Amino acid sequence: MWGHPVRWSPMFGDMEPTAPSPATSNISVRRGEPLVVVKDVNKHFGELHVLKNINSVVNRGEVVVVIGPSGSGKSTLCRAINRLETIDDGIITIDGHELPKEGKALAHLRADVGMVFQSFNLFAHKTVLENVTLGPIKVRGMSRKDADKRAMELLERVGVANQAKKMPAQLSGGQQQRVAIARALAMDPKVILLDEPTSALDPEMINEVLEVMIRLAEDGMTMIVVTHEMGFARKAADRVIFMAEGEIVEEATPEQFFTNPQSARAKDFLSKILAH
Repeated sequence: MWGHPVRWSPMFGDMEPTAPSPATSNISVRRGEPLVVVKDVNKHFGELHVLKNINSVVNRGEVVVVIGPSGSGKSTLCRAINRLETIDDGIITIDGHELPKEGKALAHLRADVGMVFQSFNLFAHKTVLENVTLGPIKVRGMSRKDADKRAMELLERVGVANQAKKMPAQLSGGQQQRVAIARALAMDPKVILLDEPTSALDPEMINEVLEVMIRLAEDGMTMIVVTHEMGFARKAADRVIFMAEGEIVEEATPEQFFTNPQSARAKDFLSKILAH
């Protein structure tokens, strides 16, 4: 599956996924709307072939959730999309531009790709506010006054504006992850990658982060989310990608995937996940 047919939304100036009508069921209208394109990508760690000929497209405004058993290549794919992991061959493009190998061009393109990690990765020696303003000031050239104003708006949006002057160690895990999301948003990225953003959190903190992610999805943020949270996948995803042993085994809408998986591997995975 290579993305949904789309309709124009004048309110948001974005494409929105829509169900295909019988007349257009074999036509995928994109008109330059693919935002992330992964083509024939392979990656090895030594003898281990962790990404095997990966092909997929994420359209602007789409939320794609990547799921699968541990070791299936999900996080490696996520990290390859902003070149935290190099690839052996294939092409990854962001908004029509191939990922550069290194240097300023890579830094510039990477600024368009927000990243939220499993372990928060906040700067421990900087306040919450400083964590969020650092990128816009250093990379985007924003003034401190404008960066502070934008940061406070984003911290308010994720529900932690009252923590702005604290150090990360003074926050709960859920609060730290919401700060990390605000930090990613502060760069005004074209797409946000979230690599198992709730897996390091205590159960009671997971929902507060998922709620922020759901609101982002509703606002039209393009997101690629590696997660084990099936409820989030059902509620927020436009499309589910199921990976196993380094391959994309299935791509489908959440409704299709969770109610009628096509492959034996997906059926086995879901039987184990949904039984708990």
